[in-house]
Amino acid sequence: MKVAVFGVWHVHASDYTKKAMELGEVLGFYEQDDKLAEQFMQKFPIHRFPTAEALLESDAEGVIVCSATSSHTEDMVRIANAGKHIFTEKVLALTSADCDRVAEAVERNGVGFTISLVQKYHAPCLAVKAVAESGELGKLNYLRFRNCHSGSVNDWLPNHFYSQEQCGGGAMIDLGAHGMYLIHWLLGMPASAGSVFGIACSNNAALQRNVDRVEDNAVTTMGYENGTIAINETGFVSRYSPRVLELYGEDGYVRLEGKRVFKCTKATEGALVEVEVGEALPAPVEQFLTGKPLGGCGMEEAKALTKMMELAYAGEIR
Repeated sequence: MKVAVFGVWHVHASDYTKKAMELGEVLGFYEQDDKLAEQFMQKFPIHRFPTAEALLESDAEGVIVCSATSSHTEDMVRIANAGKHIFTEKVLALTSADCDRVAEAVERNGVGFTISLVQKYHAPCLAVKAVAESGELGKLNYLRFRNCHSGSVNDWLPNHFYSQEQCGGGAMIDLGAHGMYLIHWLLGMPASAGSVFGIACSNNAALQRNVDRVEDNAVTTMGYENGTIAINETGFVSRYSPRVLELYGEDGYVRLEGKRVFKCTKATEGALVEVEVGEALPAPVEQFLTGKPLGGCGMEEAKALTKMMELAYAGEIR
């Protein structure tokens, strides 16, 4: 596929561009911020479209959207109206109403749409889901996911990732998105949510410069009508923290830590057994570039992620 990159605001813009160069052809990129554009061109000496209109009028069949989250809605409506397929970094938009606007434009113009819910295609996560769907755990009643990095304590996140206006929040809406879509994938949409957000790295330079003071340490607890509870833990303040996914049921549990998966169930007679982890599936960006969608990273999943973020931030406590 011939693609163009719309915005390089997001930290994963480089990763997607590299993959697009491997699997297709990148005609160029558009970025209104000169500093961001210059930094990007140091990595990828490719054509810079002078305007968004120039990109939309190009021969690109698809567009990789890595602009600020706050501009996603207007950007993607324009891209869809130009008849180009869309790949976007999470989250789709800041509100469900804005998601509906993008969905309407995508459907009306008959273009493809893919969102980067990448961890659903990781081999260990697929192994956890297989155990859950096997029925071996019995009735599911508890899920915990922890996914953190050192972006604040090591000060490597871009300053704009602490902007309430551009991001819609802090650690939860960014890194916490992984936990939200995994929870939806495994348990569905919760009925309620409550969050505790904090600023744990007060000496971080970017946080000090940003008047919004968005959270860098966050937990959201979600409840389901059947009594199941899910917890999503995230933050930018933990060095060496492993990714942990735990799913419990009446007959046992399955646990992912790092790249390994273990289970302890009634079927194993209470013994802790390592679960065989198979092959990963192609990441969403690969699915988009090759035109081989696997399901699970389309518009409905994108809308569900934004809805879960709305629930999380509506029940916020600082």
